[in-house]
Amino acid sequence: MSAVRSFVAANRILALRSTGNYFRSSCRITRPSASKSFAIARKNYSTSGATAKVAFATKPTEKDPYQYQVGFGNRFASEAIPGTLPEGQNSPQKCKYDLYAEQMTGTSFVAPRAENQNAWLYRIRPAVAHQGFTKLPDNPDLENNFTPINPRVHTSPTQQAWHPVDLPPSTSSVDFIDGLKSMGGNGDPTMREGIAIHMYSANTSMERKAFCNNDGDFLILPQQGRLDVQTEFGNLMVRPGELLVIQRGMRFRVAFPDGPSRGYVQEIYGSHYELPELGPLGANGLANPRDFEHPVASFDIDQAPWEIVYKVCGQLHVCKQEHTPFDVVAWHGNYVPYKYAMEKFVNVGSISKDHIDPSIFCVLTAKSKTPGTPLADFLIFSPRWDIASHTFRPPYYHRNAATEFMGLIYGIYGGRSDEFLPGSCSYETGFCPHGVSYEVFKMATEGELKPERVHEDTIAFMFESSMMFTLSDYAMKTPKRHEHEPKMWDDLKGQFMNHLETVNADLKAAGLPELVGKK
Repeated sequence: MSAVRSFVAANRILALRSTGNYFRSSCRITRPSASKSFAIARKNYSTSGATAKVAFATKPTEKDPYQYQVGFGNRFASEAIPGTLPEGQNSPQKCKYDLYAEQMTGTSFVAPRAENQNAWLYRIRPAVAHQGFTKLPDNPDLENNFTPINPRVHTSPTQQAWHPVDLPPSTSSVDFIDGLKSMGGNGDPTMREGIAIHMYSANTSMERKAFCNNDGDFLILPQQGRLDVQTEFGNLMVRPGELLVIQRGMRFRVAFPDGPSRGYVQEIYGSHYELPELGPLGANGLANPRDFEHPVASFDIDQAPWEIVYKVCGQLHVCKQEHTPFDVVAWHGNYVPYKYAMEKFVNVGSISKDHIDPSIFCVLTAKSKTPGTPLADFLIFSPRWDIASHTFRPPYYHRNAATEFMGLIYGIYGGRSDEFLPGSCSYETGFCPHGVSYEVFKMATEGELKPERVHEDTIAFMFESSMMFTLSDYAMKTPKRHEHEPKMWDDLKGQFMNHLETVNADLKAAGLPELVGKK
């Protein structure tokens, strides 16, 4: 990149708050003599030990060069230059190094303390220093209004499926923004409650160009190729098998270190992702808070022209500025992007008989305006043991109130009518009956029930919502679309009719009238 990264805090200096107290990368001892006396006194009863110098952070790897702070929902603090964060206040008359203080709020000012999300950023130039907005041409494949009165969206009671979207040809340059294609959703951003599901397919890294989604939070799932994501809070490297959440209003840039990339995006309007309640599970299980990773402060010194593309009510606008948006020297707060490795998910399930509801596979949830009802659940199906006795082990045939949109990151997910490849997706509307094919049913009802591993080397996922969806023009008209083949259930015959003689004998023995029917 042409930007001069003279300060990269990600691998050097950390200051964070992980357990309710702020930690800084340097400490000031105001009474050296007292400290020395304490150390001498401590020697009298302690002969060995060690003390952490900073709070915990992850270590860089060959595939991921960045460091992260850990802990879902924590209030963090991070400084690329020690001593940058103001002491005891957020907005001093004059910030150190003549930085600008800027607050970003992710919730209402008066939201309850437990739900309030915000961050303070200390940057070289504030976000307001730009040259105005210009509307961009519409992306015909990007949809935001999923209300049925929109002629560009469609309803379907039929189970739909899509083969993987093609990667852009090498003769064209498509970045993350240009590569977004809407599949379906509910509501629209102005209603502050709704959901959109997109695919992305791109082959070009964003250079001196950033994106800001004013409509909602993005949950991004790369399926092919890593994403090198630069945000105002720092950098994140996200591989297939990890999820990335970038909240509403945050500016970010996406690069593709492995070449062309493809993946899934869930966007939610009017809510933020949370960890699901654990109830009787207690304190641990499912996605553990300590496994969520947040960036550390990292900034560029770059006074060259930049473009920032904003998505507002589904429409794209661009503003130009003479400096990088990634110039935040220090920040603190809990409105912070994060990633999570889905392989770390702690599966739970039945250890006797029958199924627990699929909510046990929930990684993240987002509330709707109806208490106890999710706007969106994000569920994964990953390697686990299945040991239930006297139980039909595949998903039982069901009709749910929820709308389901499913995808596959890697591996094999069977029991479907089509070749469900990584990058494929499928859709079932609420109360649409669905379940496994006859072949899977037959094996599950006649096979020997032994403890077995399921979904080995596989991560499939489901976007689930209490809302009904409409499907976009792109989803319904792309040649990648096909309907689930209902013939997969043709052999699910009424076997009950083969037992009428036995049934009638049982009814007679019980003093009840016999059945009369045709086989």
